[in-house]
Amino acid sequence: MAGHSHAKNIMHRKGVQDAKRGRIYAKLIREITVSARQGLPDPAFNPRLRAAMAAARQANMTKDTIDRAVKKASGAGGGEDYVDVRYEGYGPNGVAVIVETLTDNRNRTAGDVRSAFVKHGGALGETNSVSFLFNRLGAIVYPASVASADAMLEAAIEAGADDVQSDEDAHEVTCGIDDFFAVRDALEAKFGAPESAKLDWRPTTEVTLDEDKARGVLKLLDVLEDNDDVQNVYANFDIPDDVMQRLSA
Repeated sequence: MAGHSHAKNIMHRKGVQDAKRGRIYAKLIREITVSARQGLPDPAFNPRLRAAMAAARQANMTKDTIDRAVKKASGAGGGEDYVDVRYEGYGPNGVAVIVETLTDNRNRTAGDVRSAFVKHGGALGETNSVSFLFNRLGAIVYPASVASADAMLEAAIEAGADDVQSDEDAHEVTCGIDDFFAVRDALEAKFGAPESAKLDWRPTTEVTLDEDKARGVLKLLDVLEDNDDVQNVYANFDIPDDVMQRLSA
């Protein structure tokens, strides 16, 4: 799951995520392999591959594992032929959900995603049925220690970014999707590799959930994220801190 204000909303799942490390690695390897196959296997000339490798390093994947994924994509025979497919729909309580997948079987993935929505009180919609409730943008995050807020803002604007949000922990630089790779590369040249850099869906409006409603939405997201074909899930909800604390207990 991902979203602008959702970091605090998934604290209770940290232990679960640790247990899912193997599944997370499998998703990252799939993204690396697809990125290398669709472009050049050299990350210097393949922005998508460069981003995938950065995400893998952020997840503490070893260099050998990353290199093997790239070599697999470059090998004769090719292996599975994955394609990007996005699904959209509404979860319980009117929460809008975007699901990004990499699949070698559209029928299987569509059936699995549709089943997850139906079983958890939602409904899968058509493409663009909920994406109008989100903004598509690039998001680049650096630890606060790399620069002052003013220095990061100056560098980001010079690189072509739209905005910077800084606090005691981090700087988050946002930009248009067409400018993402240029902004990321310019900042990396100045500050080194970011903590994360990705294209993101950010909700323009959010549904605030109480404890009971939050449980239902989080269950749907858990089921979606457990699917091997699902790469990212985005939703436009917010859980108040006091509710989050009870869910985390």
